[in-house]
Amino acid sequence: MTTATEPTGPNALPPGVPADSRGYEGFAGTIGRTTATSAPAWPAEPAAPAGAPNIVVVLIDDMGFSDIGPFGSEIDTPNLDRLAATGVRLANYHTTPVCSPARAALLTGLNPHRAGYGSVANADPGYPGLRLELADDVLSLPEALRANGYATYAIGKWHLARDADLAPGRPRDSWPLQRGFDRYYGSLEGLNSFFHPNQITVDNGAAPVDAYPEDYYLTDDLTDRAVGFVKDLRAHDATRPFFLYFAHVAMHGPLQAKKSDIDKYRGRYAEGWDAAREARFARQVEAGLFPEGTRQAPRNDEPGYDVAAWDSLTDDERDRYARYMEVYAAMVDSVDQSVGRILDTLEELGELDNTIVVFTSDNGGTAEGGPEGTRSYVSRFVHHPVPADWEPDVDHDPALIGSDRLGVHYPRGWGQTSNTPFRFYKGQTFAGGVRVPFLLSWPRGLPRAEGDNGVRRQYAYVTDLWPTLLDLAGLTPPDHRHGRPAQERDGVSITPFLRDADAASPHTEQYAEFGGHRGFYRDGWKLLTLHEPGTGFDDAEWSLFHVDKDPTELDDVAAAHPDKVRELADAWERAAWRNTVFPLVDRGFAGAPRRRPAEERLADPVRILPGSPVLERYRSAKLVQYRGFTVEAELRGGYRDGDAGVLVAHGDPQGGYVLYVEDGRLRLAYNQFGRVHTADGPLPGGTRAVRLEAAARPGLRWDLTLTAVGPDGATTAVAGLSDRFQLVGMAPWTGISTGRDARGPVSWDLHDRHGTFPYTGDLGPVTYTPGPVVLPAADIARIEREAEAHAD
Repeated sequence: MTTATEPTGPNALPPGVPADSRGYEGFAGTIGRTTATSAPAWPAEPAAPAGAPNIVVVLIDDMGFSDIGPFGSEIDTPNLDRLAATGVRLANYHTTPVCSPARAALLTGLNPHRAGYGSVANADPGYPGLRLELADDVLSLPEALRANGYATYAIGKWHLARDADLAPGRPRDSWPLQRGFDRYYGSLEGLNSFFHPNQITVDNGAAPVDAYPEDYYLTDDLTDRAVGFVKDLRAHDATRPFFLYFAHVAMHGPLQAKKSDIDKYRGRYAEGWDAAREARFARQVEAGLFPEGTRQAPRNDEPGYDVAAWDSLTDDERDRYARYMEVYAAMVDSVDQSVGRILDTLEELGELDNTIVVFTSDNGGTAEGGPEGTRSYVSRFVHHPVPADWEPDVDHDPALIGSDRLGVHYPRGWGQTSNTPFRFYKGQTFAGGVRVPFLLSWPRGLPRAEGDNGVRRQYAYVTDLWPTLLDLAGLTPPDHRHGRPAQERDGVSITPFLRDADAASPHTEQYAEFGGHRGFYRDGWKLLTLHEPGTGFDDAEWSLFHVDKDPTELDDVAAAHPDKVRELADAWERAAWRNTVFPLVDRGFAGAPRRRPAEERLADPVRILPGSPVLERYRSAKLVQYRGFTVEAELRGGYRDGDAGVLVAHGDPQGGYVLYVEDGRLRLAYNQFGRVHTADGPLPGGTRAVRLEAAARPGLRWDLTLTAVGPDGATTAVAGLSDRFQLVGMAPWTGISTGRDARGPVSWDLHDRHGTFPYTGDLGPVTYTPGPVVLPAADIARIEREAEAHAD
């Protein structure tokens, strides 16, 4: 075998080939009339350097600074303790205030607005920094690693594709496989049920799941797939390094955990959040995470962010609130178990010492549960302009908290505990929203020097992970993507202070912005705003903190240092223009555009044929939200005595409706954010179609009517429900299924009797006919913006 010298130029013809020949351009061998006078050539395949490390990045959702043992938590995290014992802990690592921007920055090395993700990946307000999809010239971390010979796998939460692009036939340019991953398994959206996910995506399509096993738990499923990908690679290729991006859906709500894990923490939080914060902070100080003299922030007392003293709560509140935290702790424990399974697999392969393992969070702990938490998760997200009798917390048996029966979230007092010792939460640019735990371990390539406790207090930002990983692994990224020059990255390698605890941070300044909250860090000083929606963006908002001396941002020294305020405010303005932050979109500005006009066609009538897969969530919601609608299910050959089962279902335990036939009666179960209402009546023999009509009323309400259509077209009223709250915001979360109640049961009573309850008769097409939208556009925009911001 021989390989000829590559011809000059990528499109040159081999020597001796006539100029008008086609198909030989760029061929590096020689071509004769026969193989005897020819020499073959093959393109070079990407190959990693000998001994290149595997890379595992574990990204947690909504986990605050103090939630794991190495950062002060009382929760059992032996596997994360193991990473901390062999690696480094970054005590001054910053991320973005919410999820999608952090994921974009981590995977591209670009500041979030430059990457196109100034907000959550649901809408598209129509501006460059908020396009919520990756541009063609943005080179991703997996693309850079794959070009260096790595296998690449993504597991878990993605949330970098707009919800309108999650359906069949839509663009997939910002999906995992189109952005450098060889395989993907997980949830493309911002949250999911841990027992009944609304949709699992495998590579480039939805998994055809109607029902999950009785013992299903999402974290375990994701871990099974991650371990399986690694084992599969090693069975085929013993030496190729891999990149595993494991983005957990945990700790995002709804908070749900396995009973065995919850039982482990039963009673552990009876002393409440004030005591928990004090104990966590004491452990942080003992570990050297903060300089001497650091003070813990007091409980937040700003309106809308405030936390009550634990001792001021009633006995019932303390009992219920402690249960929420037991579930949260169980979920953290479950994540640690997952990390342990990955580490054990690597150890069994003999590769743990030569694997870079990173563990961190996308943003700080959240206040989305409100002051009292909730047992009806998606109703908590819906705020103004809902009616005064809206239920953000539907009363349920506290024993169900954490189970598959409810979607719950803890009160924001536990959110501030998560963010110990800081103020505020996810969504704000203060430390509580953006300072998160960070562990990095690579025993072979980054051994700890004697006497080094692994703690680093130097500043680092989420964009730094991209260049740092390539730097550590000794890899050079491509400078083009799809023939276009790749955008310049904003992150810098922090390898110097990973290796030397005394080295300075190379990342000396950084802007921040989300929802009007702004921030700017430079050389130990930090300028911040806590923006009030609906107010102007002016210099009066700025607070100044000398965070080198005051890391918990307690002493506003703006009045004493007006020149520093002006310097950093001007620097923020320049950085905002340089990073496509403008225009600022105030969450309180209801007239701001939100969606592409082309999405309106998703509310066109649809005829769903029998056997169709579950309709995607966003498409399904467009058919019913903020409007009246009619659903008609055809019964081929007419209804016959004994026919039974679900005709159409939309939603899950968090909210929805299911229309079914049982015992000769047409029945409707309407799940109003966890409060289930039923109606039924006899179904006449020979009925050719049944209708569910939802008439929209003021106050975000529906009147629901069931009608039977006879062979002659005559209609018979069967039953109805009046004055029910509409399903809005992020509900219904699971899409429309016909002929069965797929994935998440709308009615637990029905599910306990029949499971998915497939219809036994001859079901024909199911037609949805949406009516006109009846809520003002500004009110819809506000409801959805608030819901999406909390659901990120």
